[in-house]
Amino acid sequence: MISPRLELALSALKLVLVSQFFRSAVITILAAAQASEYAPVRNVECPATLLRSVQNQTLNAQEQSYITGRETGPIAKAWSDWLGDGQALDYDMTSFKGKLPRIGIALGGGGYRAAQYGAGVLSALDARNSTAKKSGTGGLLQVATYLSASSAGSNNHPGGSWLAGSLILNDWPSIPDLVYGNGGDLPGWMLDLDLIAPDSIDTSDPNNMAFYGDILADVTAKAKSGLDVSATDLWGRMVAYHFLNGTTRSNFYENTSTAHGAGQLWSHVPFLPSYQNFSMPFPIVVTNSQPVGTNVTTVAPLGAVVYEITPFEFGSWDPNLSTMIPTQFSGTRLTGGYPTNNTACVTGFDQASFIMGTSASMFNVLLDGSSDNINDFNSENGDQTGMSYLLQQLSGDAPTRALNVANWPNSFQNLTPSAFGDAASEWLDLIDGGSNGENVPLGNLFVKARELDVVVAIDAGADNATNSWPNGTSPLTASERISSILSTSHQQFPPIPSSPADFISTGVNQRPTFFGCDPAQNPPEYPLVIYLPNSPPLDGDAPATNAPTFQFSYSSLFTAVFLNQAFANTLGGFVPNTTDADPNFGKCLQCAAIDRARYKASPTPSRSDVCTTCFSQYCYSPSNPPSVSELPGRDYNFTDPDPDAYNKVVEFLKTHVGVLVGGILGLLALIGVIIGFIFWWRRRRERKATYSRVDELRDDDEPWRHYDTNSGIYEMPKLSLDS
Repeated sequence: MISPRLELALSALKLVLVSQFFRSAVITILAAAQASEYAPVRNVECPATLLRSVQNQTLNAQEQSYITGRETGPIAKAWSDWLGDGQALDYDMTSFKGKLPRIGIALGGGGYRAAQYGAGVLSALDARNSTAKKSGTGGLLQVATYLSASSAGSNNHPGGSWLAGSLILNDWPSIPDLVYGNGGDLPGWMLDLDLIAPDSIDTSDPNNMAFYGDILADVTAKAKSGLDVSATDLWGRMVAYHFLNGTTRSNFYENTSTAHGAGQLWSHVPFLPSYQNFSMPFPIVVTNSQPVGTNVTTVAPLGAVVYEITPFEFGSWDPNLSTMIPTQFSGTRLTGGYPTNNTACVTGFDQASFIMGTSASMFNVLLDGSSDNINDFNSENGDQTGMSYLLQQLSGDAPTRALNVANWPNSFQNLTPSAFGDAASEWLDLIDGGSNGENVPLGNLFVKARELDVVVAIDAGADNATNSWPNGTSPLTASERISSILSTSHQQFPPIPSSPADFISTGVNQRPTFFGCDPAQNPPEYPLVIYLPNSPPLDGDAPATNAPTFQFSYSSLFTAVFLNQAFANTLGGFVPNTTDADPNFGKCLQCAAIDRARYKASPTPSRSDVCTTCFSQYCYSPSNPPSVSELPGRDYNFTDPDPDAYNKVVEFLKTHVGVLVGGILGLLALIGVIIGFIFWWRRRRERKATYSRVDELRDDDEPWRHYDTNSGIYEMPKLSLDS
């Protein structure tokens, strides 16, 4: 068994000795050997009808069937488990006659930061977590009907759909099992293995090259099927190693026993046990479009079409398109709603990793088109070098129409050309789901056909460049987009502060806040929004949850501290003018979740005293806004809880590589000496054994020999010449 010190020394030697020739050879061999499951299938028979108009505000029949099954089955019981008979809130649950609110949860983006923040919040809302259940917050997840996710963020930051995809494709486990592993079928996220350079900072490391070889083999297999690929395909395949199932530490760098998530399709979600028994909320992933030919490198315009991807449909509710295609056949190019022939359809395009990558495709901002280099990734830990290497290899092996967007064949070509900007294009250029500033994907939960009463917004955006906290940009963008573009297809947005500066001055960007508590009509003109922004610890501890967006590796300690802070803040609410947690926040969250049930009852019961007290503390009132001064003692500056986890190894290798190599060479020399000694010793024993046998001989054994007592050896007897 190799000792840890020797293993470290051998790793250092690898950094020194691997050549460019070896790197190229590894890529070539792996690409030739791997039979990829990532490539779509072309020339498939098409159904008679492929497109569905949603201008009439009707849900897909399969989506509606799932919603009905979940709400009449698990959700009905979950409300009872969470609120009991309602007496703790001063309500009689029977008075609502089973007409309970429909709730959706929206997961925003922000890289690994958003994935971990969302995980910590969802764990605090999950009745399977005993601490959350005891506090009263655990249970909201079980009564949620929808889960919407975007991998985007302000300034184009991935993350939210990675968490959602991981939960869904791993069959809806608890957050601790998902993130840390369960010792069985779930290996955990393995965030200590860097997303882009998992084995070491040297991208020429053999394990890194094996990793790159597998990814390139997958993506080039798709390209050989005749579909353009891009950085998004690479991105999604890297994400799959951590967030989809099939990858463990032992098989991370090989592709013989696992496809690392390749072949897992979004349209296959309905086959999962947790979907079939209605255990999970209905999943939606959101992505933005970059109008073809515009090359947007900053915030996308509000009018750019926002697409959604469910297990059943891909398309948009935006009035300028209002059309869907079955997800199973996404990737099929249609003209006026029809394929070129009845066997021109594509299947297998809806790879889960590609969808997660599409929702996080921010390369229109990050990629230098002239050199295929990434500009903003960390250059000290191998991320920038590794991604640039992959892009350069891909450009050489699979030339593409556009490397910096997700290339989707346009299924909506020639539809409503006067309104749909991409009607004339053969391709859709899809980009990061928050490229328009809507980090938290709220819009698709406001679709009128979905009839949501409560929307939970989990915001991990890094709007504030100084310390990476959200400043309300996402709900402000959602509100503006709904009022200016989506007023005919979406519910209104509730009143919120009018600007990021107002979000900051009122403090609602750093505490739980309820928006839309008091609608002006019945039925309410807008859902109640429960806003859960990433914010500093209540007690003034150093924050870890505002980590940099492009930090692509976290030690186990860092992840534990991160999730614990997000979990504690979600349970804790806030108490004005103190650094204390609110022991009643669980009840207040229950009040917010159930309040819209009052508007479904006739006559409408009054809000209970318990809930009235809660609403006075947590609801936002435009006429009487709160103040950030009510939140004293917060530390806003990010502090890495495990700063040496990465640097200590890097610095050790930098400063000791000469000694390590010399030590290895010395060790090899020592091993050679030992082996030589062993062979010499064995030969000596053999000779000694022979001599020992000679010493035992007697004169009468070989009478022709003469034993010389002086020399101790036998001599041949001297022959007389006379004889």
